[in-house]
Amino acid sequence: MKLQKTLFIVPILFLFVSSSTAVIAGDFAWIPDFNRKAEADLPGFRASLSARFNIGAVQIDAILTNVPSPADAYMIFHLGEMSGKPVDYVFGQYKTGKGKGWGVLAKSLGIKPGSQEFHALKQGHDLYKGGNFDKGKNANMGSNNDIGRGKGKGKNK
Repeated sequence: MKLQKTLFIVPILFLFVSSSTAVIAGDFAWIPDFNRKAEADLPGFRASLSARFNIGAVQIDAILTNVPSPADAYMIFHLGEMSGKPVDYVFGQYKTGKGKGWGVLAKSLGIKPGSQEFHALKQGHDLYKGGNFDKGKNANMGSNNDIGRGKGKGKNK
């Protein structure tokens, strides 16, 4: 009887683990391609960061020299913008929580899991064309202007 239970449970556990891994792999799947593009043209990447986040070269270089990849720098700047927190604070949180993942860092900065901002963060970036971010419903998520504002006919509209 124990053998039958084991033979029944093992495949179910395998399916559960493999399906949850596929879901996790889909989150932030845009990062490897983003890093390839940024590393192929670092001066252009720096200029794009500067224009996108309205920051100077000193602040960009301070972050870029202290993170392992261009996407990490982008995420730090983007999370700072989304959360309204200074980049230095976000970078400090990044260093102390390193290895826990972007979702955990976003949550610690007040970006609620399941929110529009959180989903936009996972789906792509807004720095390069084709970053998944510029497709469909998240096309305008690059600025803080739209965060938290619905398009419905609520009573304060």
